[in-house]
Amino acid sequence: MKSKTEKRERRHKRIRARIIGSSDRPRLSVFRSGKHIYVQLIDDSRGVTVAQLNDLKSGDPKKKSKIKKIDSAKNVGRSFGGEILKKGFKSLVFDRGGYKYHGRVKALAVGLRETGIRF
Repeated sequence: MKSKTEKRERRHKRIRARIIGSSDRPRLSVFRSGKHIYVQLIDDSRGVTVAQLNDLKSGDPKKKSKIKKIDSAKNVGRSFGGEILKKGFKSLVFDRGGYKYHGRVKALAVGLRETGIRF
């Protein structure tokens, strides 16, 4: 029997076979660990990470323990959306990394959409 991680990795490979980021529409890759969420903006045509952000260094450490993970993911989406807009990207390809579009992944996407990013 396959583990959860192996199943997610297989789903991610299927998704990546169809999703490709370009210079005008880069790929937004999501990784979700048990405590944190990480996002990268990747230009697959050049093989370059354009921008990256995570929830490790955001905010006050004392308040951080009281913030729910979903709210933290939404805040990361808002912050990253602002950073992406500054770099001149208005649309991107969303790579959910084999995770269900639910919970923290969905909250991240909602936070990005609130800044005006389209995908």
